[in-house]
Amino acid sequence: MKKEQTNSSCDQCPSKEEGIFCHLNFSEVIDVSQHKITNRYKKGQTLFVQGTHPFGLYCISSGNIKLTKTGIDGKESIVRIVHAGDILGHRSLFTDEDYGKTATAMEDTEVCFIDKKYILSLIEKNPSVALNIINKLSRDMGSAENKLSSLHQKNVRERLAELLLSLKASHGVKENGRWKIDLKLTREEMATMIGTANETLIRFMTEFKDAGIIEQEGKVLYVKNEEELLEWANIHY
Repeated sequence: MKKEQTNSSCDQCPSKEEGIFCHLNFSEVIDVSQHKITNRYKKGQTLFVQGTHPFGLYCISSGNIKLTKTGIDGKESIVRIVHAGDILGHRSLFTDEDYGKTATAMEDTEVCFIDKKYILSLIEKNPSVALNIINKLSRDMGSAENKLSSLHQKNVRERLAELLLSLKASHGVKENGRWKIDLKLTREEMATMIGTANETLIRFMTEFKDAGIIEQEGKVLYVKNEEELLEWANIHY
């Protein structure tokens, strides 16, 4: 299945205010538009594959993309989920290393690709773009550190509660006094995200449902009691 190319303009991007070009003026945004390619990916299509060389930067206009890493044992785990307004490939681009992960569309997704030569020249001319990329890198590093700490210091129940809170924060939609997690994840995918077996995840999901903390309708998850989830996650503000 081939990706579909379009010619959407950056000034019309629904995620413009969340992206790295949010501080550019109109003429600069138009210039970016003239130096990018916009692709539409169907669910399951890959943007890039672990071990391949980067040639530019990906900017997500709409949709969700999972970043997965395959270990030496051949097992695949989800490292991170990115969404509209995020960028991809920036770390590999600036270190000139091969991609350390595979990026796959989780739904119909629109992504813009910007050539490495142009993005580097743009950064030289516009410090705000560089600062926004640094901000993205810093948040990525913080998330990675938190995940590593969680895997070492928390049990599976706590890690599951933490994952549900994270999904609520990034993809939660308030609906009838509860939070709908507007993202479709399989149980296997959720299990890899917290480093446990599928059977173990299902057991704790059932426990949370029985306690009235979460609900499930079809494949859609709802967070009913955020305060109790915070307690289970051992998070205190």
